[in-house]
Amino acid sequence: MTQSQRVLVTGATGYIGGRLVPLLLQDGHKVRVLVRSPEKLDDVPWHDDVEIIQGDLADKDSVAEAMQGIDTVYFLVHSMASGKGFASQEERIAHIVADAAAEAGVQRIVYLGGLHPEGELSPHMRSRTEVGRILLEGKVPAVVYQAGVVIGSGSASFEMIRHLTETLPVMPAPSWVRRKIEPIAIRDVLHYLVRAVDLPAEVNRTFDIGSREVLTYAEIMNGYAEEAGLPRRRIYALPLPAPRLAGMWVALVTPIPRSMSLPLVESLQHDAVSKEHDIDQFVAEPDGGRTGYQEAVKRALGKEKRGEVETTWASASPSADDASSPLPTDPNWAGQTVYVDSRQRRSSVAPEHVWKVIEGIGGKNGWYSLPMAWAIRGVLDKTVGGAGLTRGRRNPTTLFTGDVVDWWRVELLERGSLLRLRAEMRVPGKAWLELRVDPDGGGSLYRQRAIYFPKGLAGKLYWWLIAPFHGLIFPSMAKNIIKNASKLAQES
Repeated sequence: MTQSQRVLVTGATGYIGGRLVPLLLQDGHKVRVLVRSPEKLDDVPWHDDVEIIQGDLADKDSVAEAMQGIDTVYFLVHSMASGKGFASQEERIAHIVADAAAEAGVQRIVYLGGLHPEGELSPHMRSRTEVGRILLEGKVPAVVYQAGVVIGSGSASFEMIRHLTETLPVMPAPSWVRRKIEPIAIRDVLHYLVRAVDLPAEVNRTFDIGSREVLTYAEIMNGYAEEAGLPRRRIYALPLPAPRLAGMWVALVTPIPRSMSLPLVESLQHDAVSKEHDIDQFVAEPDGGRTGYQEAVKRALGKEKRGEVETTWASASPSADDASSPLPTDPNWAGQTVYVDSRQRRSSVAPEHVWKVIEGIGGKNGWYSLPMAWAIRGVLDKTVGGAGLTRGRRNPTTLFTGDVVDWWRVELLERGSLLRLRAEMRVPGKAWLELRVDPDGGGSLYRQRAIYFPKGLAGKLYWWLIAPFHGLIFPSMAKNIIKNASKLAQES
């Protein structure tokens, strides 16, 4: 391992860059980041450990300033735009970066491109290949890693796999589902990126990186289904590639924006498999060896499969293994599909009175809204083998972690402020009810969240079907909890 370097990371608010920065810091490097919107880094745990420069890669002065005193530059910015002109913009930025690095005396540029075949490429992949060529022809030695589908929560390619597989149990798909793909876990991508600073100074070339496991896109989706606990997906390849139509369909049935789904799907028209393994001569394998596809999916789903309501990669000492988890800077379409119904009410009632009502919820006290609706739902749950509402609760006024409350179980209890209940009813997914009260001036702020992780298409349909009832039940619940708290305050 080389001595500490001064490193510039561009794209630090992006998927790869945001996960790379803490690993470089952990290795003892001094890190500077160039970002257009520094406020996007406000919530990352390493905010105070890096030098942040506000600027734009298309601005020569910004880039020149950021390059001063830097040893290695990580160029991790890509455009997923489908509009005309993005390729020429990316090429212009590549020239700016290459020229500024040479003038500043930078020793190496590291770029992450994509695996691709010879011959005709999609506009997106052609642009990434051209950027790599520009950097390699510059005066500063460059390392251009070429990777296929990156597997990790937040990766655009992985999110497309996730949402398509979870939403569609039967998929008539274009012919590209038969294309061969070599995926790579995000932890392995980061391993090669971090070790790029150790490569010999004279190295100036591309390296293909991957898992060495070649799958079809259909196999990749069914591999996800297996790890997510979903039935095997029935995927039927149609005789037409139809990349544009397929991209629009992906944008329709998943939360991935059309500006990203179109270039992603266009890039799937060709095989994406390593043509050489020369990286093995320069960089040792990641600890424990390269990550297989199924293991990479397990890592990407790990925290969500354990049922955490909120997860974030915010460890003070992160590792590449953590990088499969969500990050605060990930886009809002990344990660497990989550439906939330949020309500809040301010009142002049002291927090302790509101808490007393919260802790007494369920059992004989009921749920403070439309008791008949709750009763009917309980009967329906019983008929399909669920817990129903007949279990009640052990103590009418006091709760402890692990207690049963009708068809819920106390998952988290911060006495006086927060109660989180995990549903044990029969639903196609996982559900929680979270009730919180905080001081608010001379009164209190009551907040209520129903949180639901759907499982497959059935889970999403379930939420959409009961959403109108939530519109009646949950506002009434919040209102009546405060009403009962006011009565308690008057009686005390």
